[in-house]
Amino acid sequence: MASLSTLTPTSTSLSFFSSSFFISNPSTTLTHSKFKFLPNSNSHSTSLSISCKLATLPLLSFSGEKVGESTLDIKSATPDTSRAVVHRAIVHDLQNKRRGTASTLTRAEVRGGGRKPYGQKKTGRARQGSIRTPLRPGGGVIFGPKPRDWSIKINKKEKRLAISTAVASAAVNTVVVEEFGAEFEGNPKTKDFIAAMKRWGLDPKEKVTFLMTEVSEEVLLSSRNIGKLKILTPRTLNLYDILNADKIVLTPGAVDYLNGRYGFSDQDDGDYDEEEADIVEEVVEDGQEGKRLLLQKALCFFFFGIPVLLLNV
Repeated sequence: MASLSTLTPTSTSLSFFSSSFFISNPSTTLTHSKFKFLPNSNSHSTSLSISCKLATLPLLSFSGEKVGESTLDIKSATPDTSRAVVHRAIVHDLQNKRRGTASTLTRAEVRGGGRKPYGQKKTGRARQGSIRTPLRPGGGVIFGPKPRDWSIKINKKEKRLAISTAVASAAVNTVVVEEFGAEFEGNPKTKDFIAAMKRWGLDPKEKVTFLMTEVSEEVLLSSRNIGKLKILTPRTLNLYDILNADKIVLTPGAVDYLNGRYGFSDQDDGDYDEEEADIVEEVVEDGQEGKRLLLQKALCFFFFGIPVLLLNV
């Protein structure tokens, strides 16, 4: 059975740029961890584990009354590795959005400039061999951008662990509301949607993210004029919108989806667990290994004069 833990509110904002979710909190206690792995001999970390955090979320009706509770039971990386896992995933998402189509012309690609603009002497001006030099307006660009591929790769299970860690850490600012699509049928109005948000304790001026399994056209029409509101589905769920939100609203169907997609199941076997551990351990040791190789090359070049490019260590 997956382990249970108590989530303690650590921050009032879920902003990725200013929050402190992924800092180890002494008040957060893990009663039991399903997976515990010993690090390799060259690792400086003490332990690596993947735990399952249980959060009890309030279930609100459309009128804003609490009608029950909902349980969110999903996997989460430990505080020692959660920041690294989430950082790698968010860098992957943002960098892969870059189209890489920026392009400039060098002096060899700019049209014109085939003749010397004026004589070498007797003019009192600087010597010029072409009007397309980078030193003149309309000339080429020195070291300008060229089309390139910015995409990077990330393991699927590492990306899945990053999303589940972010959702589990944001549980302190998460509420569950009953399905409300039928309330807007035939009469989609933005003011009605804003009134419902206020009944749920949400500020329309804050960044609010809704996660719903099914979104009706009336709900989209009612919410599209709210500038800082986003409605996500399981297909469009992404890490950036989770981290960038101040409040997260789930529906019962979304909670079931998260528990089924990112929670522990009885079918998890040993091979799956070892792969998860390797992903977390790779994140921790990646930076340390690079530093060691760089130091070895620098020392060999300093003492023995061996060119760094020819050194294979």
